[in-house]
Amino acid sequence: MTPSDVKATLSFSDGSPSMELPIYQGSVGPDVIDIRKLYAQTGKFTYDPGFLSTAACQSAITYIDGDKGELLYRGYPIEQLAENCDFLDTCYLLLNGELPNAQQKQDFDRKVTNHTMVSEQMQFFLRGFRRDAHPMAVLTGLVGALSAFYHDVTDIQNPEHRATAANRLIGKMPTLVAMAYKYS
Repeated sequence: MTPSDVKATLSFSDGSPSMELPIYQGSVGPDVIDIRKLYAQTGKFTYDPGFLSTAACQSAITYIDGDKGELLYRGYPIEQLAENCDFLDTCYLLLNGELPNAQQKQDFDRKVTNHTMVSEQMQFFLRGFRRDAHPMAVLTGLVGALSAFYHDVTDIQNPEHRATAANRLIGKMPTLVAMAYKYS
């Protein structure tokens, strides 16, 4: 979102002083009034049941407009991605902000494919869960356990470490999902 030159003025009928609120222009969708300082300056909250008029965050990845049935990832409609892209295309898009060209896809697919193997010791970890545990809870535990196996790339300030960790997770995720589902 980028700041706008336009401001909103909020006035109160109870005699409290009015206040100016910044307005930001969204890259997609309506403009947004920034109310972060509302409580600090007025002692008042907003009331928006169901968050129907509230933007919860700023995101360069996802745009959602439930009323219109819109869900965009990096500007692409989810329907278009589901019909025309595979799992790795979408992962590349989320990581890099654009869909890969043919060479980028080939390189990315190779990098991720190099990380598909899951340690056999993960089976022992898996057996620690109850058989009736929800597969998503089991998957969460398995993903968390990966850091115990791959502690060589835990410096989140290092872009190479982040890329390697992302490629590992993407490569291993289909196997971990299958393991969690099969176990349940």
